[in-house]
Amino acid sequence: MDALIPRPRGALPRVCAVALAAMTAGSVVCLSPDRLFGWVAVVILILTLGPLLHGLCLAAEEVLNHSNTRYRGQRLLSRVLPACGFGGKTLLAAGLAGLLLYLAGPPLPHTEQCWKLLVLTSTLYALFKSLGVLGPSEVEVSDICEGRKMNAAHGLAWSFYLGYLRLVLPRLEDSIRAFCVTRKAFRGRGSRRLLILIPLNANISHKLEEEDDNIHFFDNLPNNEIDRAGIRGRVYKHSVYRVLDEHGKDHECVVEYATPLLTLYSMSQESSAGFGEPERRQQVLLFYRTLQEILERSLECRNRYKLILVNDEHEDDPHLLSKAILRHLQQQEREEFCITPPPQQELFNPFALMSSSPPSAPPMNGDCHLPEPMSREPTLMFSMEGPQPLKEAVEDTDHY
Repeated sequence: MDALIPRPRGALPRVCAVALAAMTAGSVVCLSPDRLFGWVAVVILILTLGPLLHGLCLAAEEVLNHSNTRYRGQRLLSRVLPACGFGGKTLLAAGLAGLLLYLAGPPLPHTEQCWKLLVLTSTLYALFKSLGVLGPSEVEVSDICEGRKMNAAHGLAWSFYLGYLRLVLPRLEDSIRAFCVTRKAFRGRGSRRLLILIPLNANISHKLEEEDDNIHFFDNLPNNEIDRAGIRGRVYKHSVYRVLDEHGKDHECVVEYATPLLTLYSMSQESSAGFGEPERRQQVLLFYRTLQEILERSLECRNRYKLILVNDEHEDDPHLLSKAILRHLQQQEREEFCITPPPQQELFNPFALMSSSPPSAPPMNGDCHLPEPMSREPTLMFSMEGPQPLKEAVEDTDHY
């Protein structure tokens, strides 16, 4: 599954840009070293004046039509202009480039040619930027949305955690314990977690037995009633299923789909949402990655869940779902229990220290009840007494 989940984008584009700029600057130094600083200043001015002119075009729209609705009448300099691209870094770069051009002089023989190049290039940049010709690529938009947590998957993952998992997972163990009092189930410790299914195609069936006939509904856990958002005693419940393996043995587990995937699937079916099938698959993977990162940092949910990413897009196996569940159950059993047998503990036999048994001693034919080995888990013991000095050796040998 690691090959399916997209990793966060790194700094390779920045490294490539720095290397390309270094090679270009080196080539310019070799060809015409006397005009290097002038050309650098002109290029920086072109690259900064263009975005500033485009920011003026954006500021005209924001100030005239959206100053009250989007910015609540806040000041022009403190809120509107920074939102339009008038950042401190851009203004500082433009100022330093202007100072460098003044000190180094224009690189072209005629000063008018240099200013014509600056004005014309900056104006055309603002024009093409407004028309979308120089707009950000899909990779840039995706990088911005992932970096600023602006994807639909991020919002759905946080909503699923804050509105559901953080409330029910701390109560899951008590619900299973109360369920086992009345019903004989959950023979393995690995099955006492909430298994959350995340299919890649986001197509969720409301009944698991309709997807796989090796999965059968068993019963519901006791309801958890929580006061939530003005609703007194809002009910949260989980369903217990029995999953059959290849030998016909059943395994009980608490399993359910991630309900936010219903939203992603419904959005992909609505043309007005602008959310196609490729975008849906990408959002499902981001949802899985984001939810996994959230739950790994949550102390309330630790060791109480298991995310199962089901790659069912190109699979025709009718038992794909049950195999995925059983594979994770077996993995949890191997993680929680020692595979090799524990070391044998020596039993204390008081009669083994005696060379011969007295007449009144119990028979040594194995019928006596020997004390059992210690089975309690080791615990830390702290002494409340202060540190004591070491005692000196005392000679107690009698000399004759």
